[in-house]
Amino acid sequence: MKRINALTIAGTDPSGGAGIQADLKTFSALGAYGCSVITALVAQNTCGVQSVYRIEPDFVAAQLDSVLSDVRIDTTKIGMLAETDIVEAVAERLQRYRVRNVVLDTVMLAKSGDPLLSPSAVSALRQHLLPQVSLITPNLPEAAALLDAPHARTEKEMHAQGEALLALGCEAVLMKGGHLDDAESPDWLFTRDGAQRFTTPRVATKNTHGTGCTLSAALAALRPRHNDWAATVADAKNWLTAALAQADSLEVGHGIGPVHHFHQWW
Repeated sequence: MKRINALTIAGTDPSGGAGIQADLKTFSALGAYGCSVITALVAQNTCGVQSVYRIEPDFVAAQLDSVLSDVRIDTTKIGMLAETDIVEAVAERLQRYRVRNVVLDTVMLAKSGDPLLSPSAVSALRQHLLPQVSLITPNLPEAAALLDAPHARTEKEMHAQGEALLALGCEAVLMKGGHLDDAESPDWLFTRDGAQRFTTPRVATKNTHGTGCTLSAALAALRPRHNDWAATVADAKNWLTAALAQADSLEVGHGIGPVHHFHQWW
């Protein structure tokens, strides 16, 4: 197979566990060459978000032009977009360059609960980005916000919301069930061909910083290696479970530490 070039469009994390830094680590761990476009400079660590400096939309667009006019991009992960103008700038460039294999991690809150997307940008996300992307990966609070609906409390409600999100125009939806109070952590994949349930046992660790970023980056990195999203999701979830299982071997920060992106190599 040809070498895979992967692009991440996201905010930063100086502590290295989430955002652009986590995405590039994930790409590298899974054999993809990583490119990046930064949407926000985030002063954060394992204890929370201290400050956010949003990049001007025109400069986000300029970064996208630099990469997409020069590098063959096989797959893309989108994370933190922060504001409506940035959402619109990214959506316009995706359409202009006909970017494919786009995974949208609908980042709205940090693990600490700090907001990473303005409320006004949610409707722009629905209108401009969802119809263009290949897969979205909302957790239950994010799915509720996208649908302007109550938080799903059961798998039956998860299923209904996944179908509703699919109807908004994206090719596939991976509803993440980590917020359910169950022994398992069930995820549901919805495509035009139907729905499929994925489960993995919960890993006993507090070090889950950047889990959502890492999963979406893994899905993007692995998609060109598989024939469909179901096989991609299974592969990505197995890899992430191993990264979580080894998270406690790292010694990073005093709060919620990162997963171990390089567990296969160190």
